Amino acid sequence: MLGNRGEHVYLDSRRHGIVLAPALARAFLLAAVGGFLFSVGSVFPIAGAGLVMAAALLALRAVWRWERTHVIMTDDKLALVHGTTWRRRTSAVRLERVGAVEVDQTLIGRLLGYATLRAGPLEISHVPQPRSVYGLAARSVPRA
Repeated sequence: MLGNRGEHVYLDSRRHGIVLAPALARAFLLAAVGGFLFSVGSVFPIAGAGLVMAAALLALRAVWRWERTHVIMTDDKLALVHGTTWRRRTSAVRLERVGAVEVDQTLIGRLLGYATLRAGPLEISHVPQPRSVYGLAARSVPRA
């Protein structure tokens, strides 16, 4: 696993908060429709309240998943860890086996400070401060 004895953790970070934007936009739209239906009256307040509750659950789920996903860089590995104590999934690559670590950054990514990081078969989107992560990876890859 990660953080074994002798393995130094250089980075343990969540993905950039922009990953929340689509889910929170959907939740906001659903809550707006629910609020409108709630204010109309008649039978609609029950449906409106249900939509507002569904929107709150959708937003909560998105934030929960974001909070439980970490990008981890050690002196040996780059990893993406999802989940909680009950169920955790890790995708990782050993830096010594990766030929190159690539940073793919769009214009919006440059403005907001995130990028997609590729290390061999592992691709991690919305990595915050990608240049510093890239610098850590470059130092960790042994030179021939």
